[in-house]
Amino acid sequence: MTRGQPPADWTELLSWWDEQLQGMLGELADPAAPAWLPWTRYEQTTRSWARRQAHETAIHRLDAEHALAGSADASAVPSLVFDPEFAADGVDELLAWMLPTRAKWDQFALSGSVLVHAADAGRMWRVVLHPGQPGTIEPVTAAFEADVTVAGTADAVYRRVWGRPSPASVTGDVRLLEPLAAP
Repeated sequence: MTRGQPPADWTELLSWWDEQLQGMLGELADPAAPAWLPWTRYEQTTRSWARRQAHETAIHRLDAEHALAGSADASAVPSLVFDPEFAADGVDELLAWMLPTRAKWDQFALSGSVLVHAADAGRMWRVVLHPGQPGTIEPVTAAFEADVTVAGTADAVYRRVWGRPSPASVTGDVRLLEPLAAP
């Protein structure tokens, strides 16, 4: 049998498949193992890939739950609540990892500050917007006077920043959230 080629015999194929599966799982089990990702800003490891796929899957699951409920109302899907740490990580992924690489910052002529606060996770981010430039995004440890604030549970903020129905509180100049829209 040639390496990488499945055997033709059905009995041998099943054991070959099990070996391939175990090999793949072994490679993925090490979060530090090298992995190709199409995003150069991300660390090229299985950990980064797992993080990206976890949030991608979670948001699509949320979309499916809303479609099943037949409503865009955030309260229509009360059974689906994301863990605060997971949800806060999803907020961080969008704000700190995805948005800085957005290619179309020159289309935004807005300036101001945004406070994003996931209260139950104890996490906050400051986004400062300058016309035509990438926003500066940083975690902060204390609230500040912002031009617009998105606040609530990490679950609610996660939904809001990813553009899904959400009970998060949004106060201030909501136009400043346009450059922060999820891709």
